[in-house]
Amino acid sequence: MTRPQDDPQRLLAAYDAQLREQAEMVSATSVDRAGPLWRGKFGDRGFVSYRTLDGYNGAALDDLIAQTVEHYRADGQIASAEWKTRGHDGPPELADRLRAHGFEPEEPETVMVGEAVLLAGDVALPAGVRLRRIDNVPNPYPEVVKAAAAQARAFGVAFGVEDAMRRLERNADLLELWIAETATEVVCVGRLEVVAHSEFAGLWGGGTVPDWRGQGIYRALTAARAQSALARGVRYLHSDCTAASRPILERSGLVPVTTTMPYIWHQ
Repeated sequence: MTRPQDDPQRLLAAYDAQLREQAEMVSATSVDRAGPLWRGKFGDRGFVSYRTLDGYNGAALDDLIAQTVEHYRADGQIASAEWKTRGHDGPPELADRLRAHGFEPEEPETVMVGEAVLLAGDVALPAGVRLRRIDNVPNPYPEVVKAAAAQARAFGVAFGVEDAMRRLERNADLLELWIAETATEVVCVGRLEVVAHSEFAGLWGGGTVPDWRGQGIYRALTAARAQSALARGVRYLHSDCTAASRPILERSGLVPVTTTMPYIWHQ
C-alpha cells in the first residue's frame, strides 16, 4: 500500500506547482516572457521553463520555438540554450519540432521527489571519513577547487569553480555545498539548493569518486543535506537523477514522479 507521503501524483502536483516557471529563474541574470514560456539567461547559457504548453501545437508551437531560438541567437553572449521537457507534458509533437529547430536531446533522467524527513536518518560512514559544509567557511574558494577536482573524478566532468563562486555570491542564503573527505582527499560532493518561496530544496551534483563507491558515503551525504533542509523548514526534496543514482535516492525515500529530457540548442 502506498503511504500518503509516497503518493506519486500528489508529489508530482507539488512539483509542477512549485518548481517550474519563476522557480527555475531564481539565479538568472535576466528573464523575459513569451506566451507560456519563461526564458532565462544564466551567463552564457539560456534556459526555457513553463508550466504547460496547452493550446500550443502545429504552427503556433513551431512559431514559439522559432521565436525562442531567435531570442537566444540575438544575444552574442549565449553559447547554448536548454529547453527542459518533462515526460508527463504535451504536446506529443514537441520533441520533433524542437529537433527541427536545432535542439538536440541529451540523456533522459528521472525526476525524484520525496518528503525530506524520510531521507534525514543517520547513515554510518566508513572509518576516517567525515562530512562537512564548505560554503560557509571564511574562504570557500580553495575548498571549491578541491570539490571540483573530486567531481571530475566522479563524473569525468568538473563543475566550473568560478561559476560556483558566482552562484555562492548571488545565492548565499539558498545554496549549500557539502563534501565527504578523508584526511587527504575529498571523496564525495553534493549541493543543497533551497527553492525560494516554496516547500522544496534540490539535491544536485552528488557523486562519489570510484575508489570509495559502495560504502554508503553518498547516502550519508544525502541524509546530511536532508537534515539541513529540515532545519531550514523545507518539506520536500527533489532531484533529476541518472540510472546510477536513482536506486540510492529511491532507497533513501524519494519517489519517481516523471522523467525529464533536456534539449540543447548551440549558438
